[in-house]
Amino acid sequence: MPYTHHLRVYKSAENLDRKDQLAWKLAELATDPVEPTAEVTDMVINRVIDNAGVAAASLTRAPAVAARAQALAHPYVPGATVFGLPVDSTHSPEWAAWANGVAVRELDFHDTFLAAEYSHPGDNIPPVLAVAQHAGSTGAALVRGIVTGYEIQVDLVRTISLHQHKIDHVAHLGPSAAAGIGTLLGLDTETVFQAIGQALHTTTATRQSRKGQISTWKAHAPAFAGKVAVEAVDRAMRGQTSPEPIYEGEDGVVAWLLDGPDAAYDVVLPGPGEPRTGILDTYTKEHSAEYQAQAIIDLARALGTERPDLRHPSNVASVVLHTSHHTHHVIGSGANDPQKYDPTASRETLDHSVPYIFTVALQDGGWHHAASYAPKRAQRADTVELWRKVTTAEDPEWTRRYHSTDPAEKAFGGRVEITTTSGEVVTREIAVADAHPLGARPFARADYVRKFRTLAVGVLEEAEIERFLGLAERLPELTPAEVRALTIVARPGLLASAGSPRGLFDLATSGRGPGGA
Repeated sequence: MPYTHHLRVYKSAENLDRKDQLAWKLAELATDPVEPTAEVTDMVINRVIDNAGVAAASLTRAPAVAARAQALAHPYVPGATVFGLPVDSTHSPEWAAWANGVAVRELDFHDTFLAAEYSHPGDNIPPVLAVAQHAGSTGAALVRGIVTGYEIQVDLVRTISLHQHKIDHVAHLGPSAAAGIGTLLGLDTETVFQAIGQALHTTTATRQSRKGQISTWKAHAPAFAGKVAVEAVDRAMRGQTSPEPIYEGEDGVVAWLLDGPDAAYDVVLPGPGEPRTGILDTYTKEHSAEYQAQAIIDLARALGTERPDLRHPSNVASVVLHTSHHTHHVIGSGANDPQKYDPTASRETLDHSVPYIFTVALQDGGWHHAASYAPKRAQRADTVELWRKVTTAEDPEWTRRYHSTDPAEKAFGGRVEITTTSGEVVTREIAVADAHPLGARPFARADYVRKFRTLAVGVLEEAEIERFLGLAERLPELTPAEVRALTIVARPGLLASAGSPRGLFDLATSGRGPGGA
């Protein structure tokens, strides 16, 4: 039976027993030897493929290039591989987790889970994989570690809202990644407990990274949490302890960063011996954009094909997207961010602008991870004119469905009302994206493979595509040597064409000291 942990704040004088703390319960979950089900294992394989595909497409983008350059400055044996580099090029696992985490997140194109909080659970894979390669783990152990990372992140996201208090969602990722690494390595409960506490303590940050002019740090934030999780596990293995109780303390996370000293949450976790199935409740993206925009893209591309006249701003008086609180306030006009209507805004800003996304998908009848964000595309005159006629409005019913715990009615879409210049009102609605498990075309293994192949075009040679897929699809059977080869190697010359920015870690190899000219 599932276990419900009642989380509240305790004064120091109450002396909360360690085994009654949430971090301990999460550590117990991580150290309970439960084998993944066949369905869960199959989904882990899908997400490993998904992560590699979106990473491939970002290998020459500036954040991934910079993070890879930092990892290159930290060679290590045995170490871990870095996406794009040769299999025999290994680096310190925390820096490999960092570089791969940035590559995975850069395009905002991998999996998602949305409940009380928002998350991309696939962010757990880079740190767990990096440690698996460094430690010489088997594929079966890697699967178990990834399953724990997903389970704990999903369980926390279901109940504990961070964004409500302007805390970034990676505060749930640090603990989940640390726990996943603990499962991978077969660590004891005490060690995992200390690692979870340290990882949480060092990964709480504000949501300004997703507000206003969104910067390249958006891709780095989850990678930082993964890197910190690796380091937290290392310290905990050396006997170093964490602040406690990290969640429940009177000066802890709940009391001062979340709902305050009178707060209480009921966190539901799998009971001892129960399967960890959280990954099955998550969903990937067909389109490279914020998840709340997925269904809107599907609606817009279908509507544009059905009614091509609506693609022309001269025919449209106004467009209103009636949607959930989150979509309206985070990626809609309710955010009150003028940058969401700025044709010169960064890609990171545009992929958090549903007015822009709706406009381009309507006009183009589709969405492309690069072309749809190109400056020339964003600055097209007819697009800008139509884009500025698009607003969002919160609809209580869409908000209720967004937060529903019933999978059959949980929805991330909305209703669009377009008023034409002739006075006609065109209305369409969509509840979930086509690729969602309840959508028109739910993603299955063939779709993940197709997505990977599409994103790998021009990045990986055909033989490399087949080599990676051959390993990934045998994930639970892989030997330690095969786990160390579970990476993607860029085609010759690709990475060199992207350059390599120099920074602090390069000073020692440049012939200049810190004060050199």
